[in-house]
Amino acid sequence: MQAAANFIQGQMGPVDVDVTPTYKGRGDGSTMKALAWFGTNDVRMIDAPVPDITDPDDVVIRVTGSTICGSDLHLFHGEIVALQKGDILGHEFMGKVDRVGPNVKNLKPGQRVVASFQIACGKCSYCQKKLSSFCDRTNNSSLMNYMYGHRDAGFFGYSHFTGGFPGGQAEYVKVPFGEVNLLPIPDEVRDEQAIYLSDVLPTSYHCVVDTGVKEGDVVGVWGLGPIGQCVARWAKLKGASRVIGIDQVPSRLQFAVEKSGIEVIDFSKDKDVVKRLQELVPGGLDVALDCGTFHEPKTIAHKIQKTLMLETDVSETANEMITSVKKMGRCGVIAAYAGITNQFNIGALMEKGVRFIGNGQAPVHLYWEEILNDYIIPGKFDPTFMITHRVPIDDLAKLYSAFDRRVDGVEKVFVETQFSDAPMIGCPKTSRVDSWAN
Repeated sequence: MQAAANFIQGQMGPVDVDVTPTYKGRGDGSTMKALAWFGTNDVRMIDAPVPDITDPDDVVIRVTGSTICGSDLHLFHGEIVALQKGDILGHEFMGKVDRVGPNVKNLKPGQRVVASFQIACGKCSYCQKKLSSFCDRTNNSSLMNYMYGHRDAGFFGYSHFTGGFPGGQAEYVKVPFGEVNLLPIPDEVRDEQAIYLSDVLPTSYHCVVDTGVKEGDVVGVWGLGPIGQCVARWAKLKGASRVIGIDQVPSRLQFAVEKSGIEVIDFSKDKDVVKRLQELVPGGLDVALDCGTFHEPKTIAHKIQKTLMLETDVSETANEMITSVKKMGRCGVIAAYAGITNQFNIGALMEKGVRFIGNGQAPVHLYWEEILNDYIIPGKFDPTFMITHRVPIDDLAKLYSAFDRRVDGVEKVFVETQFSDAPMIGCPKTSRVDSWAN
């Protein structure tokens, strides 16, 4: 699949954009540690050139914190197209400014910043509305343009389908349009509190806001990984009267009950999720939110179809949501789908008048200042609740496998580099993956 996608995109040629995805190394030959993709279930630590300024709006940062995201597993499993061997992964990271291009005036070396996972130009019509994930001028993928009719913004570390930008699971990152895509962090906010402004916090917040969760709503959340756990908390902050989480991983179900105080359904036991929800909520949910994954089909039919490449994504969660919400209910999809699916219950969608909302990749720039200033600094939302482990960057390759297998109750992991500060009080101390993932 990767070879075919890269061939097709190569034949179509890149779209003309305002940024250079690749970078040049420094003249001194210095190298850094980075995590790179080499094939399905094959990621490796490599020595890569330390990036230098390529375009005049670039900023290079020394990474003080990185992480692994559930959507990274789609790359790990080779389910996102246009990956190339040696691609540096990772899209959620922060650090300190190391070098700035000649056009950069508002950022200085040594300044603490968090990067948005998307790369926005700051000038196009979408960027002017702070809809940074929809930027028109940073993703050169002709393949995405063909498949979707339009292109998202470029993303860090997420294949050449999103522009081929080297990612943040590394010791240094070149950030294009640095003044646009880096948010300065005040000294009183620690890295563990700030790093998730890069993705998981705006993404989960966007899911709740974009789907219109309001006071008194009964909300179902499919998938209790970090996004789902945060969505549950945002929904309660927005006034939801009940939140019901659906998953099958015991540690995640327990985490949701104990840390977030929500109701849960274990679909390994309650196999008919719709029936169970109808018992718990007669009349149906007001809102259903998909925070899960497309690469783990539950039924034999979809397992066969995926194996035979008759579909790339599965419709099981979408169908459960559509049939679980009340008439005129709302369904939001923040889970990262990529292609096509079969057996989608479009009849129920139409007949019930369901509002089925593709939330899209979250526009980080629309929300990150609000979340920082209105929720994190006042203590209304503490992002550190989801951090279960802290590991050194040297263990990233092993972390992918452990995270994929969901061992030892792993939720969100803080990945430290040589530039990181000591762990924040109350957060996990550094451990090696081998000590807890066997």
